[in-house]
Amino acid sequence: MKLAFLQRDTGIINRMMPLLATLLAVLASIIPLQLPGFAVVTPAFALMAVYHWSIYRPDLLPYAAIFAAGLLLDLLNGAPLGISSLTLLLVRAAVLSQRRLFAGRSFGVVWAGFVVATALATALEWLVVSVLYRLVLDLRPFLFQGVLTISTYPVASYLFVRLQRNLMRA
Repeated sequence: MKLAFLQRDTGIINRMMPLLATLLAVLASIIPLQLPGFAVVTPAFALMAVYHWSIYRPDLLPYAAIFAAGLLLDLLNGAPLGISSLTLLLVRAAVLSQRRLFAGRSFGVVWAGFVVATALATALEWLVVSVLYRLVLDLRPFLFQGVLTISTYPVASYLFVRLQRNLMRA
């Protein structure tokens, strides 16, 4: 009897893993990296999480959870409310529309898709923030964050895959 109860609880935790990993990625996205000579930037870990789970387990990361994660990210970053939600939801929709292209392919194909998604997300955020503030913002911090995000994705992807293999048996 106890064993069945523990197995049921483990199943719930496993099904929540993409959401929990995404929330952890949101928290990691607000930890500033102090690099000499550069503005304080961090990789977009939340974007990495949404991209990964949208390819491999979209059923376990609903749109509402992505919207909430984006709002939390904006609140923690002090960004205009809704920008991260908009970006993450658009990336999710784009990835889902092309999911067949990525699922079951080599990491190079998945990473190439992430490069495109990051470039579009970075451009969208820069454009929306520039319009909201009614001035053309310096593009360099956005570009640096995009490059940092792209170069960090292999490590994050490896961690997400390990998490998926070890904890997700649903």
